[in-house]
Amino acid sequence: MSVEELLNREFATIAELIRAHAQRQPEHNALLHDGRRLDFAGLDAQMDRVAAALQRDGIQPGDVIAVCAASSIEYVVLFLGALRAGVVVAPLAGSSTVESLVAMVADCQAKLLFLDRAAASALEPVRDQLQARRIALAETGTDALPFEPWLAPVGAIPDPVQIAPDAPFNVIYSSGTTGTPKGIVQPHRMRWAHVRRGGDSGYGPDAITLISTPLYSNTTLVSFFPAIALGGAVVLMAKFDAAKFLALAARERVTHAMLVPVQYQRIMDLPDFDRFDLSSFRMKFCTSAPFSAALKRRVLDRFPGGLVEYFGMTEGGGTCALQAHKFPNKLHTVGQPLAGHDIRLIDEQGREVPAGEAGEVVGHSPAAMMIGYRNQPDKTSEAEWYDPTGLRFIRTGDVGRFDSDGFLTLLDRKKDMIISGGFNLYPSDLEAVLTQHPAVAEAAVVGVPSLRWGETPIAFVVCKAGQAATPDEISTFVNERVGKTQRLSAVELMAALPRSPIGKVLKRQLRDEYATRITPDP
Repeated sequence: MSVEELLNREFATIAELIRAHAQRQPEHNALLHDGRRLDFAGLDAQMDRVAAALQRDGIQPGDVIAVCAASSIEYVVLFLGALRAGVVVAPLAGSSTVESLVAMVADCQAKLLFLDRAAASALEPVRDQLQARRIALAETGTDALPFEPWLAPVGAIPDPVQIAPDAPFNVIYSSGTTGTPKGIVQPHRMRWAHVRRGGDSGYGPDAITLISTPLYSNTTLVSFFPAIALGGAVVLMAKFDAAKFLALAARERVTHAMLVPVQYQRIMDLPDFDRFDLSSFRMKFCTSAPFSAALKRRVLDRFPGGLVEYFGMTEGGGTCALQAHKFPNKLHTVGQPLAGHDIRLIDEQGREVPAGEAGEVVGHSPAAMMIGYRNQPDKTSEAEWYDPTGLRFIRTGDVGRFDSDGFLTLLDRKKDMIISGGFNLYPSDLEAVLTQHPAVAEAAVVGVPSLRWGETPIAFVVCKAGQAATPDEISTFVNERVGKTQRLSAVELMAALPRSPIGKVLKRQLRDEYATRITPDP
């Protein structure tokens, strides 16, 4: 079936599209990474080898494999090959603690765990706790089976698999430094919707997309899948560096990129930004964290190509988009709902608020909705809201207001989630670790502005009577027990935490008072 025929169907799969591109443009670049190149014919053949190997090992459609590694050609081949076999992929963050990684592998019931050197080294001390068989995507120095010998032989053809639109596609873990991680199960239908709308953003065979955010992040995947599925080349960057990003973009004549706000900040702050030829850019995207109007303006003024900001949830639901290049007077907003997406605002009682009033943002999309949190039906129910007709929405936890033109302005986060460097951090996770310190009676964690990360976590701590600890001692205690992206930037000792009349800690007061005393970190 041709590419056009597939895209005209209500539902098809990404694996089918890649096969169609392999037949139409076999020598066209599909993946580029560190001087290596894989064309569409090679990608299609490698996907077959992965799918056949999974079937040989008894991995059935709907079973899960996990992968914890930096971006690489092997990572992509594995992900796409698993999809061809109907196997669900759980991409895990290498920055997570060892305990969280073990918990996530167990939670998704992964049959196989694919690792790079860093992940294999981190997990080596706890390998006996892993039920999944370990396979090395790169040389690891451990006894994990190397990827190439694991693959089915060259020329292997997997058995065909029928995939239903609502079959699980991937499991993305949103958090879980302590306690139970939440695995967001997304269906094939959701990813297909992302692909079909990709043409509106200029993705296609002549597009070259630079991926510099990790493949375990939904931020990355909403850009990656349309880019590769619509026949364009994808340039992989395993670790972001602003100057290297610009050099790579100029050399490869990149047309598209998805970046989080802190990456735009670092790029625009480069003294020699203007020496790079970025004239090939058609469109740039941003999501995952608050994107200030001032930074959007800097990008529009100096960085060629259009700029689109997306506001939505990994869980799905409705999405808003701001085409900043078309609406420069709306940079303080996150734009308007996408076509077919239903965004509403509700109050504390779950009732829709009148026009012009603020409320929690909830969203519905006919296709882009998570199945639910894996093994956590109660958490799934908490994330859902139903309108009077029974239509299902996803709650965002963000408070916003629509203006008279239908553009959404975010006012605050109902939840106290911190977004640092594009990653979601949950204060309750950090507070649970803080209270494990023998001298800590209670603690509150808030996000404060950071020039480097967008936001960074700060802890306010009350010590137990008769006990004492220095801020450095407490900070070290916590940071040795959490993931790299979750480390505290500072600890403030207090005699008492400010509370409301009903005893709730006033985190906004903590945040605001801290901001008046401290200059944002560099």
